[in-house]
Amino acid sequence: MALSIVCVLAVASAAHGLSGQSVAQPSLVQECPIFFTAKRCDPIAPQSFLPADVAAAGENRGSHSPDLDVLVDMLDAMHVMQTAYFAPWLGTWPDAIDWTAAVMGTHVSGATRTLSEALIHINPDRKSTVDWKLKSNLVEKYFTQVTAYYFGQDAFAIRNQAYDDILWVVLGWLETIQLVNVHTDLHFRTNVEREVPHPQANTLQGIADFFSNQTYHGNTWIPAFSHRARIFWDLALNGWDTKLCGGGMIWNPRLLPYKNAITNELFIAASISMYLYFPGDGNLSPFSGVDNTDSPNPPTRSGPRDAKYLKAAVEGYKWLVSSNMTDSQGLYTDGFHISGYTDAKNNNTKCDQRDNVVLSYNQGVLLTGLRGLWEVTGASSYLSDGHQLIQNVIKASGYDLVSDVAIDDISTLQPGQLPRWHGLGRAGVMEDPCDASGTCSQDGQTFKGIFFHHLTAFCAPLAAPAPESGTKVDDRAFAAVSASHGKACSSYSGWLRHNVRAALGTRDKHGKFGQWWTAGLLGARWTGPWPTMADDGIPHATNGVDYRNYGVPNGAPWRAAPSDKEILLAQYPMQAHAVDGWVRGELKSRRQADTDADADAGARDPNTRGRGRTVETQGGGLGLLRAYWKIAHAP
Repeated sequence: MALSIVCVLAVASAAHGLSGQSVAQPSLVQECPIFFTAKRCDPIAPQSFLPADVAAAGENRGSHSPDLDVLVDMLDAMHVMQTAYFAPWLGTWPDAIDWTAAVMGTHVSGATRTLSEALIHINPDRKSTVDWKLKSNLVEKYFTQVTAYYFGQDAFAIRNQAYDDILWVVLGWLETIQLVNVHTDLHFRTNVEREVPHPQANTLQGIADFFSNQTYHGNTWIPAFSHRARIFWDLALNGWDTKLCGGGMIWNPRLLPYKNAITNELFIAASISMYLYFPGDGNLSPFSGVDNTDSPNPPTRSGPRDAKYLKAAVEGYKWLVSSNMTDSQGLYTDGFHISGYTDAKNNNTKCDQRDNVVLSYNQGVLLTGLRGLWEVTGASSYLSDGHQLIQNVIKASGYDLVSDVAIDDISTLQPGQLPRWHGLGRAGVMEDPCDASGTCSQDGQTFKGIFFHHLTAFCAPLAAPAPESGTKVDDRAFAAVSASHGKACSSYSGWLRHNVRAALGTRDKHGKFGQWWTAGLLGARWTGPWPTMADDGIPHATNGVDYRNYGVPNGAPWRAAPSDKEILLAQYPMQAHAVDGWVRGELKSRRQADTDADADAGARDPNTRGRGRTVETQGGGLGLLRAYWKIAHAP
């Protein structure tokens, strides 16, 4: 179902207050959509989603060709991730925390879907039974592990966590539903006309019909995956608040009000994804008391293409782009406090105290939301917003799309000299502010992989609505937008290749990716001690509070004064569960030999500092390689 509106809210607010003016700021516009139910206007497709100089430079570059070695690298990254970090008997990655495990599951589902899509291009001789068994076995291996994670995920614990933690769960299981749908469509199309409900045992045709009309067994799990996605979206909806800042999602209900980019981007992406991919759920459990009027959002039976999800996504984006969350480079900062909130005499309800920390994942999750809003509305401005954000990110990593090279030539650096910091990276390689100093938390180690996962979703080729949807399409405008989108995404290939080269350079002898990818470019050129926060070239002191990597500060504007009960609990903390301790100890013992063998190399390897190589850093490498394959090489 397409929106039956002519004017679609596209983008952002006029810049005011904290936003700088060096990057063009979007404005509120009225737009004629390319998809419609009743045509009332003539859509005008953008000539290009690229700046004129980048578009002109791209005309002289050839089209990409599939390189299966990139796919091999992606599969190897997933293999290492699942053999070194995943515990099948537990159905999870024991060293991950709840939300990072949800992201790891999303990476595996996405990469497995990409594998399924690639199968028809790998030795397409369908007569080769053994070949098909080998390829199918790999898909089944990872799908089985994702299914195991459904039971290993601590769903009860996450229900009581922050709203962003809850929303990662929604996106994860919707990604798995997409995997099942794509694998079914590509490899398990049934022929209903030949279906034989009761095949005759004495006829070969009967048994052939029976087998040929079996759908992919993964469809059995869609009701379970859908139910969990729906439950967690319903829970997250309680975070939408209109009393403060005119709307937006609260990050954590146990802290003072903070409306941050990631929770709002997740709400937009999860809501539009629920509209597009959620097949419905008639199961109201585990909630009881459906008629409870005390609940602000009582559970209701929900079907596919429920308008409430679309409404939530549109309203969420409307709030986000008017929130003044972007900085002078056009990048999303972390979020907003309400000044004076703890002062009983202060009646301020505006988001007016911005935390200016810039993190990679805050630039990524929104891309899935923008792509979904385009698919539903046919408003090309959503694509324009996404491409502008991607181009801002690439520039902030120190990469020039016109010349298709890094802005700074590292060959001119003195030994031990760091490339210049550009806002979200250096030497053309994406970095988070904690990377070079080796001080990333478990959260921070997850961020870059998230960006590249959502970049992959955004840059998928455009597809027109199915004829049976009843949505009509302006074919001329759609063809123009589709071509512009493809050219823009293709122009990012050089940047992706550059980042892949750097990231591959951080792998150890076991194939595990490091966190600081720039080190993969510096290599033997570096001399002396590795950088610290004091000399990594990043203005940490003026950027704001990086609570994701260094903890949430005590006191306002983050925390209220502790209650007597909280003080008592702090004096007598609960002991860690014995089983949890055993699991972590067992996993560490499995890796002890590897750690000992690498001890001597640690002084030469900056990616052994801090938390070292983890399942989260492996997920980052997997997300990057998948983006590079899908955008630059996939047929």
